[in-house]
Amino acid sequence: MQIVEKSGEGLSRVYGVTVPAAELATRLEARIAEVAPQMNVKGFRPGKVPAAHVRRLYGKALMGEVVEQALNETTQKVLDDNKLRPAGQPELKPSSDMEKVVAGGEDLAFEVAIEIMPDFEPIDPAGIELTKPVYKVSDAEVDEALAELAKQARTYEPRKGKSLKSKDGDQLLIDFVGTVDGVEFAGGKAEGAELVLGSGQFIPGFEDQLIGAKPGDELVVKVTFPEDYQAKDLAGKAAEFATTVKEVRAPVDAEADDELAKRLGLSDLAALKELLKSNLSGRYENSSRFKLKRALLDILDTKHEFELPPRMVDAEFAGIWQQVQADKAQGGLPPEDADKTEDQLKDEYRKIAERRVRLGLVLAEIGRKNEVVVTDQELTDAIMREARQYGAQAQQVFDMYRQRTDLQAALRAPIYEDKVVDLIFGKAKIEEKEVSKEELLEEDDLPEGYGG
Repeated sequence: MQIVEKSGEGLSRVYGVTVPAAELATRLEARIAEVAPQMNVKGFRPGKVPAAHVRRLYGKALMGEVVEQALNETTQKVLDDNKLRPAGQPELKPSSDMEKVVAGGEDLAFEVAIEIMPDFEPIDPAGIELTKPVYKVSDAEVDEALAELAKQARTYEPRKGKSLKSKDGDQLLIDFVGTVDGVEFAGGKAEGAELVLGSGQFIPGFEDQLIGAKPGDELVVKVTFPEDYQAKDLAGKAAEFATTVKEVRAPVDAEADDELAKRLGLSDLAALKELLKSNLSGRYENSSRFKLKRALLDILDTKHEFELPPRMVDAEFAGIWQQVQADKAQGGLPPEDADKTEDQLKDEYRKIAERRVRLGLVLAEIGRKNEVVVTDQELTDAIMREARQYGAQAQQVFDMYRQRTDLQAALRAPIYEDKVVDLIFGKAKIEEKEVSKEELLEEDDLPEGYGG
Protein backbone atom coordinates (compact mmCIF):
# COMPACT_ATOMS: atom_id res chain seq x y z
CA MET A 1 0.00 0.00 0.00
CA GLN A 2 1.24 3.49 -0.85
CA ILE A 3 -0.07 6.78 0.60
CA VAL A 4 1.19 10.13 -0.73
CA GLU A 5 0.08 13.62 0.34
CA LYS A 6 -0.81 15.50 -2.87
CA SER A 7 -1.91 18.84 -1.44
CA GLY A 8 -2.44 20.49 1.93
CA GLU A 9 -3.78 24.04 1.78
CA GLY A 10 -5.71 25.57 4.65
CA LEU A 11 -8.12 22.99 6.05
CA SER A 12 -8.08 20.84 2.92
CA ARG A 13 -5.92 17.74 2.53
CA VAL A 14 -5.72 15.44 -0.48
CA TYR A 15 -3.92 12.09 -0.34
CA GLY A 16 -3.25 9.64 -3.14
CA VAL A 17 -3.65 5.99 -2.14
CA THR A 18 -2.64 2.90 -4.10
CA VAL A 19 -3.41 -0.66 -3.05
CA PRO A 20 -1.58 -3.13 -5.36
CA ALA A 21 -3.64 -5.75 -7.17
CA ALA A 22 -1.46 -8.41 -5.55
CA GLU A 23 -2.45 -7.22 -2.09
CA LEU A 24 -6.14 -7.28 -3.08
CA ALA A 25 -5.66 -10.81 -4.41
CA THR A 26 -4.14 -11.90 -1.08
CA ARG A 27 -7.07 -10.35 0.76
CA LEU A 28 -9.48 -12.14 -1.56
CA GLU A 29 -7.86 -15.51 -0.87
CA ALA A 30 -8.14 -14.86 2.87
CA ARG A 31 -11.81 -13.95 2.47
CA ILE A 32 -12.51 -17.09 0.43
CA ALA A 33 -10.78 -19.21 3.09
CA GLU A 34 -12.97 -17.53 5.70
CA VAL A 35 -16.34 -18.14 3.98
CA ALA A 36 -15.73 -21.52 2.29
CA PRO A 37 -16.20 -23.63 5.47
CA GLN A 38 -19.59 -21.96 6.02
CA MET A 39 -20.94 -22.64 2.50
CA ASN A 40 -23.45 -25.29 1.50
CA VAL A 41 -23.18 -25.83 -2.27
CA LYS A 42 -24.97 -28.56 -4.20
CA GLY A 43 -22.61 -31.41 -5.08
CA PHE A 44 -20.27 -30.85 -2.15
CA ARG A 45 -20.41 -31.83 1.47
CA PRO A 46 -21.12 -28.90 3.85
CA GLY A 47 -17.90 -27.01 4.56
CA LYS A 48 -15.97 -28.92 1.89
CA VAL A 49 -16.42 -26.61 -1.09
CA PRO A 50 -13.06 -26.12 -2.85
CA ALA A 51 -11.63 -22.58 -2.79
CA ALA A 52 -11.42 -22.59 -6.60
CA HIS A 53 -15.14 -23.34 -6.85
CA VAL A 54 -16.00 -20.58 -4.38
CA ARG A 55 -13.85 -18.17 -6.40
CA ARG A 56 -15.62 -19.19 -9.61
CA LEU A 57 -19.12 -18.74 -8.11
CA TYR A 58 -18.65 -15.76 -5.81
CA GLY A 59 -15.24 -14.30 -6.62
CA LYS A 60 -16.55 -11.03 -8.07
CA ALA A 61 -18.92 -10.37 -5.16
CA LEU A 62 -16.26 -11.23 -2.59
CA MET A 63 -13.72 -9.02 -4.38
CA GLY A 64 -16.27 -6.20 -4.18
CA GLU A 65 -16.32 -6.68 -0.40
CA VAL A 66 -12.53 -6.74 -0.30
CA VAL A 67 -12.28 -3.49 -2.27
CA GLU A 68 -14.83 -1.75 -0.06
CA GLN A 69 -13.00 -2.89 3.05
CA ALA A 70 -9.71 -1.70 1.58
CA LEU A 71 -11.19 1.73 0.87
CA ASN A 72 -12.45 2.05 4.43
CA GLU A 73 -9.28 0.74 6.08
CA THR A 74 -6.88 2.84 4.01
CA THR A 75 -8.96 5.98 4.54
CA GLN A 76 -8.84 5.40 8.30
CA LYS A 77 -5.09 4.77 8.05
CA VAL A 78 -4.67 8.15 6.33
CA LEU A 79 -6.48 9.80 9.23
CA ASP A 80 -4.60 7.87 11.92
CA ASP A 81 -1.10 8.15 10.44
CA ASN A 82 -1.45 11.89 9.89
CA LYS A 83 -3.33 12.52 13.15
CA LEU A 84 -6.15 14.24 11.33
CA ARG A 85 -9.50 15.17 12.84
CA PRO A 86 -11.93 15.28 9.91
CA ALA A 87 -14.60 17.97 9.89
CA GLY A 88 -16.82 15.74 7.78
CA GLN A 89 -16.92 12.50 5.86
CA PRO A 90 -13.80 12.11 3.67
CA GLU A 91 -14.51 12.20 -0.07
CA LEU A 92 -13.13 9.31 -2.12
CA LYS A 93 -12.35 9.72 -5.84
CA PRO A 94 -11.23 6.50 -7.61
CA SER A 95 -8.72 7.06 -10.39
CA SER A 96 -8.52 3.43 -11.52
CA ASP A 97 -11.06 1.45 -13.54
CA MET A 98 -13.11 -0.17 -10.78
CA GLU A 99 -14.34 -2.99 -13.02
CA LYS A 100 -10.75 -3.95 -13.76
CA VAL A 101 -9.88 -3.64 -10.06
CA VAL A 102 -12.69 -6.02 -9.10
CA ALA A 103 -11.61 -8.38 -11.88
CA GLY A 104 -8.12 -8.43 -10.32
CA GLY A 105 -6.41 -6.81 -13.30
CA GLU A 106 -5.55 -3.36 -11.95
CA ASP A 107 -4.29 -1.68 -8.77
CA LEU A 108 -6.84 0.15 -6.62
CA ALA A 109 -5.90 3.84 -6.87
CA PHE A 110 -7.93 6.71 -5.44
CA GLU A 111 -7.72 10.13 -3.85
CA VAL A 112 -8.93 10.92 -0.34
CA ALA A 113 -10.07 14.54 0.01
CA ILE A 114 -10.38 15.55 3.67
CA GLU A 115 -11.43 18.74 5.37
CA ILE A 116 -9.92 18.87 8.83
CA MET A 117 -11.11 20.56 11.99
CA PRO A 118 -9.65 24.04 12.44
CA ASP A 119 -7.14 24.36 15.24
CA PHE A 120 -8.41 26.85 17.82
CA GLU A 121 -8.70 27.25 21.57
CA PRO A 122 -12.32 27.66 22.67
CA ILE A 123 -13.28 30.21 25.29
CA ASP A 124 -13.20 29.06 28.90
CA PRO A 125 -16.83 28.64 30.00
CA ALA A 126 -15.89 29.88 33.49
CA GLY A 127 -15.06 33.27 31.99
CA ILE A 128 -18.46 33.76 30.35
CA GLU A 129 -20.89 36.20 31.98
CA LEU A 130 -24.60 36.02 31.14
CA THR A 131 -27.82 37.64 32.25
CA LYS A 132 -30.84 35.37 32.48
CA PRO A 133 -34.25 37.06 32.14
CA VAL A 134 -36.78 35.55 34.55
CA TYR A 135 -40.46 36.08 35.17
CA LYS A 136 -42.28 34.81 38.25
CA VAL A 137 -45.86 33.62 37.91
CA SER A 138 -48.36 35.77 39.82
CA ASP A 139 -51.38 34.52 41.75
CA ALA A 140 -53.60 36.50 39.36
CA GLU A 141 -52.14 34.57 36.44
CA VAL A 142 -52.85 31.26 38.15
CA ASP A 143 -56.43 32.39 38.83
CA GLU A 144 -56.81 33.35 35.17
CA ALA A 145 -55.56 29.94 34.06
CA LEU A 146 -57.93 28.28 36.53
CA ALA A 147 -60.87 30.26 35.16
CA GLU A 148 -59.95 29.23 31.60
CA LEU A 149 -59.69 25.60 32.70
CA ALA A 150 -63.13 25.79 34.30
CA LYS A 151 -64.46 27.29 31.08
CA GLN A 152 -63.00 24.42 29.06
CA ALA A 153 -64.60 21.95 31.49
CA ARG A 154 -68.07 23.47 30.97
CA THR A 155 -71.07 21.27 30.34
CA TYR A 156 -74.26 21.99 28.39
CA GLU A 157 -77.84 21.70 29.62
CA PRO A 158 -81.13 22.19 27.72
CA ARG A 159 -81.99 25.86 27.60
CA LYS A 160 -84.92 26.83 29.84
CA GLY A 161 -86.99 29.95 30.41
CA LYS A 162 -89.22 32.11 28.28
CA SER A 163 -86.92 32.13 25.26
CA LEU A 164 -85.44 28.91 23.93
CA LYS A 165 -83.73 30.65 21.04
CA SER A 166 -80.10 29.74 20.59
CA LYS A 167 -77.29 32.19 21.27
CA ASP A 168 -73.62 32.34 20.36
CA GLY A 169 -71.85 29.79 22.57
CA ASP A 170 -74.85 27.47 22.85
CA GLN A 171 -74.61 23.84 21.83
CA LEU A 172 -77.18 22.55 19.34
CA LEU A 173 -78.20 18.95 18.73
CA ILE A 174 -79.04 18.79 15.02
CA ASP A 175 -79.78 16.52 12.08
CA PHE A 176 -78.76 17.69 8.62
CA VAL A 177 -78.56 16.58 5.01
CA GLY A 178 -76.28 18.46 2.60
CA THR A 179 -76.82 18.77 -1.15
CA VAL A 180 -75.01 20.38 -4.07
CA ASP A 181 -77.28 21.15 -7.04
CA GLY A 182 -79.97 19.09 -5.32
CA VAL A 183 -77.79 15.97 -5.01
CA GLU A 184 -76.59 14.59 -1.69
CA PHE A 185 -72.81 14.28 -1.34
CA ALA A 186 -70.64 11.94 0.69
CA GLY A 187 -70.06 13.06 4.28
CA GLY A 188 -72.80 15.69 4.14
CA LYS A 189 -75.33 13.91 6.35
CA ALA A 190 -75.52 13.41 10.11
CA GLU A 191 -78.03 12.69 12.87
CA GLY A 192 -77.64 13.89 16.44
CA ALA A 193 -74.63 16.05 15.66
CA GLU A 194 -73.47 18.37 18.46
CA LEU A 195 -72.44 21.82 17.32
CA VAL A 196 -71.26 24.71 19.50
CA LEU A 197 -72.21 28.00 17.84
CA GLY A 198 -69.18 30.20 17.30
CA SER A 199 -66.71 27.32 17.52
CA GLY A 200 -65.88 27.41 13.79
CA GLN A 201 -66.38 23.66 13.66
CA PHE A 202 -68.49 23.76 10.50
CA ILE A 203 -68.16 25.50 7.12
CA PRO A 204 -67.90 29.32 7.41
CA GLY A 205 -71.40 30.82 7.57
CA PHE A 206 -73.13 27.62 8.74
CA GLU A 207 -73.18 28.38 12.45
CA ASP A 208 -74.22 32.04 12.01
CA GLN A 209 -77.48 30.96 10.34
CA LEU A 210 -78.43 28.82 13.34
CA ILE A 211 -78.28 31.65 15.89
CA GLY A 212 -81.84 32.30 17.09
CA ALA A 213 -83.05 28.78 16.19
CA LYS A 214 -85.39 26.91 18.57
CA PRO A 215 -85.96 23.20 19.23
CA GLY A 216 -88.08 21.78 16.41
CA ASP A 217 -87.06 24.40 13.86
CA GLU A 218 -86.44 23.15 10.33
CA LEU A 219 -84.42 25.41 8.10
CA VAL A 220 -82.17 25.38 5.07
CA VAL A 221 -78.63 26.59 5.68
CA LYS A 222 -76.97 27.93 2.54
CA VAL A 223 -73.18 28.08 2.39
CA THR A 224 -70.31 27.96 -0.08
CA PHE A 225 -67.40 25.59 0.44
CA PRO A 226 -64.01 27.37 0.66
CA GLU A 227 -61.82 27.26 -2.46
CA ASP A 228 -59.16 25.35 -0.49
CA TYR A 229 -61.60 22.82 0.96
CA GLN A 230 -59.98 19.42 1.46
CA ALA A 231 -62.57 17.58 -0.65
CA LYS A 232 -61.63 18.91 -4.10
CA ASP A 233 -64.99 17.94 -5.65
CA LEU A 234 -66.73 20.30 -3.23
CA ALA A 235 -64.22 23.17 -3.15
CA GLY A 236 -65.80 26.48 -4.11
CA LYS A 237 -69.31 25.00 -4.63
CA ALA A 238 -72.57 26.33 -3.20
CA ALA A 239 -74.40 23.88 -0.93
CA GLU A 240 -77.64 23.64 1.02
CA PHE A 241 -78.11 21.83 4.32
CA ALA A 242 -81.65 20.82 5.32
CA THR A 243 -81.29 21.14 9.08
CA THR A 244 -83.52 20.13 11.98
CA VAL A 245 -82.80 21.56 15.43
CA LYS A 246 -83.57 18.89 18.02
CA GLU A 247 -82.25 20.60 21.14
CA VAL A 248 -80.73 23.92 22.27
CA ARG A 249 -78.31 23.64 25.18
CA ALA A 250 -76.92 26.52 27.21
CA PRO A 251 -73.35 26.40 28.53
CA VAL A 252 -72.84 25.81 32.24
CA ASP A 253 -69.36 26.77 33.42
CA ALA A 254 -67.70 24.42 35.87
CA GLU A 255 -66.98 25.83 39.33
CA ALA A 256 -63.31 26.29 40.19
CA ASP A 257 -63.47 24.11 43.28
CA ASP A 258 -62.33 20.80 44.77
CA GLU A 259 -64.84 18.96 42.62
CA LEU A 260 -63.25 20.27 39.41
CA ALA A 261 -59.82 19.23 40.71
CA LYS A 262 -61.09 15.72 41.43
CA ARG A 263 -62.61 15.48 37.94
CA LEU A 264 -59.11 16.16 36.64
CA GLY A 265 -57.54 13.48 38.83
CA LEU A 266 -56.17 15.72 41.61
CA SER A 267 -56.87 15.73 45.34
CA ASP A 268 -58.23 19.25 45.77
CA LEU A 269 -58.28 22.82 44.45
CA ALA A 270 -54.93 23.68 46.09
CA ALA A 271 -53.24 20.83 44.23
CA LEU A 272 -54.80 22.00 40.95
CA LYS A 273 -53.55 25.54 41.50
CA GLU A 274 -50.07 24.25 42.29
CA LEU A 275 -50.08 22.20 39.08
CA LEU A 276 -51.18 25.20 37.02
CA LYS A 277 -48.48 27.36 38.61
CA SER A 278 -45.87 24.68 37.89
CA ASN A 279 -46.98 24.40 34.25
CA LEU A 280 -46.88 28.17 33.76
CA SER A 281 -43.48 28.40 35.44
CA GLY A 282 -42.19 25.65 33.15
CA ARG A 283 -43.27 27.56 30.04
CA TYR A 284 -41.57 30.75 31.23
CA GLU A 285 -38.45 28.80 32.22
CA ASN A 286 -38.27 27.46 28.66
CA SER A 287 -38.45 31.03 27.35
CA SER A 288 -35.76 32.11 29.82
CA ARG A 289 -33.50 29.26 28.74
CA PHE A 290 -34.09 30.09 25.06
CA LYS A 291 -33.00 33.70 25.60
CA LEU A 292 -30.07 32.66 27.76
CA LYS A 293 -28.92 30.17 25.12
CA ARG A 294 -29.30 32.80 22.42
CA ALA A 295 -27.12 35.21 24.43
CA LEU A 296 -24.55 32.45 24.93
CA LEU A 297 -24.43 31.63 21.22
CA ASP A 298 -23.95 35.31 20.40
CA ILE A 299 -20.96 35.42 22.76
CA LEU A 300 -19.48 32.21 21.35
CA ASP A 301 -19.90 33.58 17.82
CA THR A 302 -18.21 36.92 18.51
CA LYS A 303 -15.41 35.47 20.67
CA HIS A 304 -14.16 33.00 18.05
CA GLU A 305 -12.60 33.68 14.67
CA PHE A 306 -11.02 30.86 12.69
CA GLU A 307 -11.06 29.35 9.22
CA LEU A 308 -14.18 27.34 8.47
CA PRO A 309 -14.23 24.09 6.46
CA PRO A 310 -15.57 25.21 3.05
CA ARG A 311 -17.53 22.04 2.26
CA MET A 312 -19.19 22.14 5.67
CA VAL A 313 -20.30 25.74 5.07
CA ASP A 314 -21.47 24.88 1.55
CA ALA A 315 -23.57 21.99 2.84
CA GLU A 316 -25.13 24.13 5.58
CA PHE A 317 -25.87 26.93 3.12
CA ALA A 318 -27.41 24.50 0.63
CA GLY A 319 -29.88 23.32 3.25
CA ILE A 320 -30.78 26.88 4.26
CA TRP A 321 -31.09 28.07 0.66
CA GLN A 322 -33.34 25.16 -0.27
CA GLN A 323 -35.73 26.22 2.50
CA VAL A 324 -35.54 29.87 1.41
CA GLN A 325 -36.44 28.89 -2.15
CA ALA A 326 -39.38 26.80 -0.90
CA ASP A 327 -40.62 29.72 1.24
CA LYS A 328 -40.24 32.08 -1.71
CA ALA A 329 -42.25 29.76 -3.99
CA GLN A 330 -45.06 29.67 -1.42
CA GLY A 331 -44.97 33.41 -0.79
CA GLY A 332 -43.66 32.84 2.71
CA LEU A 333 -40.51 34.96 2.73
CA PRO A 334 -40.23 37.38 5.69
CA PRO A 335 -41.37 40.93 4.74
CA GLU A 336 -37.84 42.28 5.21
CA ASP A 337 -36.55 39.83 2.56
CA ALA A 338 -39.27 40.41 -0.02
CA ASP A 339 -37.52 43.27 -1.86
CA LYS A 340 -33.97 41.93 -1.70
CA THR A 341 -32.16 40.58 -4.74
CA GLU A 342 -31.12 36.94 -4.90
CA ASP A 343 -27.46 37.95 -4.46
CA GLN A 344 -28.32 39.94 -1.33
CA LEU A 345 -30.28 37.03 0.10
CA LYS A 346 -27.49 34.56 -0.69
CA ASP A 347 -24.94 36.81 0.98
CA GLU A 348 -27.03 37.12 4.15
CA TYR A 349 -27.97 33.46 4.37
CA ARG A 350 -24.37 32.39 3.77
CA LYS A 351 -23.44 34.43 6.84
CA ILE A 352 -26.08 32.51 8.75
CA ALA A 353 -24.56 29.24 7.47
CA GLU A 354 -21.10 30.39 8.55
CA ARG A 355 -22.44 31.32 12.00
CA ARG A 356 -24.08 27.91 12.41
CA VAL A 357 -20.93 26.05 11.36
CA ARG A 358 -18.72 28.19 13.61
CA LEU A 359 -20.99 27.66 16.59
CA GLY A 360 -21.25 23.95 15.88
CA LEU A 361 -17.47 23.62 15.85
CA VAL A 362 -17.04 25.67 19.02
CA LEU A 363 -19.64 23.64 20.91
CA ALA A 364 -18.13 20.41 19.61
CA GLU A 365 -14.66 21.44 20.79
CA ILE A 366 -15.89 22.51 24.23
CA GLY A 367 -17.75 19.21 24.47
CA ARG A 368 -14.67 17.24 23.40
CA LYS A 369 -12.44 18.95 25.93
CA ASN A 370 -14.98 18.23 28.68
CA GLU A 371 -15.65 14.65 27.52
CA VAL A 372 -19.34 15.24 26.81
CA VAL A 373 -20.99 12.22 25.21
CA VAL A 374 -24.50 11.13 24.28
CA THR A 375 -25.16 7.82 26.00
CA ASP A 376 -26.86 4.87 24.35
CA GLN A 377 -29.75 5.27 26.78
CA GLU A 378 -30.21 8.95 25.88
CA LEU A 379 -30.27 8.06 22.20
CA THR A 380 -32.73 5.20 22.78
CA ASP A 381 -35.01 7.52 24.77
CA ALA A 382 -34.93 10.05 21.92
CA ILE A 383 -35.76 7.36 19.36
CA MET A 384 -38.68 6.20 21.50
CA ARG A 385 -40.02 9.76 21.80
CA GLU A 386 -39.79 10.18 18.06
CA ALA A 387 -41.42 6.81 17.36
CA ARG A 388 -44.34 7.46 19.72
CA GLN A 389 -45.43 10.35 17.50
CA TYR A 390 -46.35 7.85 14.78
CA GLY A 391 -48.96 5.93 16.77
CA ALA A 392 -49.63 2.52 15.25
CA GLN A 393 -46.41 2.70 13.20
CA ALA A 394 -44.28 3.37 16.29
CA GLN A 395 -42.49 0.00 16.21
CA GLN A 396 -41.60 0.30 12.51
CA VAL A 397 -40.25 3.81 13.07
CA PHE A 398 -38.25 2.65 16.09
CA ASP A 399 -36.73 -0.22 14.07
CA MET A 400 -35.93 2.12 11.19
CA TYR A 401 -34.02 4.49 13.49
CA ARG A 402 -32.16 1.56 15.00
CA GLN A 403 -31.00 0.47 11.53
CA ARG A 404 -30.01 3.87 10.11
CA THR A 405 -27.01 5.69 11.50
CA ASP A 406 -27.89 8.90 9.63
CA LEU A 407 -31.23 9.16 11.46
CA GLN A 408 -29.51 8.43 14.75
CA ALA A 409 -26.99 11.21 14.04
CA ALA A 410 -29.83 13.66 13.41
CA LEU A 411 -31.27 12.85 16.85
CA ARG A 412 -27.89 12.75 18.60
CA ALA A 413 -26.81 16.23 17.44
CA PRO A 414 -29.38 18.34 19.38
CA ILE A 415 -28.96 16.15 22.48
CA TYR A 416 -25.20 16.72 22.36
CA GLU A 417 -25.64 20.45 21.82
CA ASP A 418 -27.98 20.79 24.81
CA LYS A 419 -25.58 18.83 27.03
CA VAL A 420 -22.70 21.12 26.06
CA VAL A 421 -24.86 24.21 26.61
CA ASP A 422 -25.88 22.91 30.04
CA LEU A 423 -22.22 22.28 30.86
CA ILE A 424 -21.37 25.90 29.94
CA PHE A 425 -24.30 27.21 31.97
CA GLY A 426 -23.00 25.23 34.93
CA LYS A 427 -19.59 26.92 34.74
CA ALA A 428 -20.50 30.42 33.54
CA LYS A 429 -21.39 33.36 35.77
CA ILE A 430 -25.15 33.82 35.36
CA GLU A 431 -27.02 36.72 36.92
CA GLU A 432 -30.81 36.61 36.99
CA LYS A 433 -32.79 39.69 36.02
CA GLU A 434 -36.52 39.87 36.68
CA VAL A 435 -38.45 41.13 33.64
CA SER A 436 -42.07 41.54 32.59
CA LYS A 437 -43.88 38.72 30.85
CA GLU A 438 -44.05 40.79 27.67
CA GLU A 439 -40.30 41.38 27.69
CA LEU A 440 -39.58 37.71 28.28
CA LEU A 441 -41.82 36.54 25.46
CA GLU A 442 -40.92 39.16 22.84
CA GLU A 443 -38.92 37.88 19.88
CA ASP A 444 -35.30 38.94 19.49
CA ASP A 445 -33.86 40.11 16.18
CA LEU A 446 -30.91 38.29 14.67
CA PRO A 447 -27.56 40.10 14.91
CA GLU A 448 -26.98 42.67 12.20
CA GLY A 449 -25.82 41.08 8.96
CA TYR A 450 -27.36 37.70 9.58
CA GLY A 451 -30.54 38.26 7.60
CA GLY A 452 -34.17 37.92 8.69
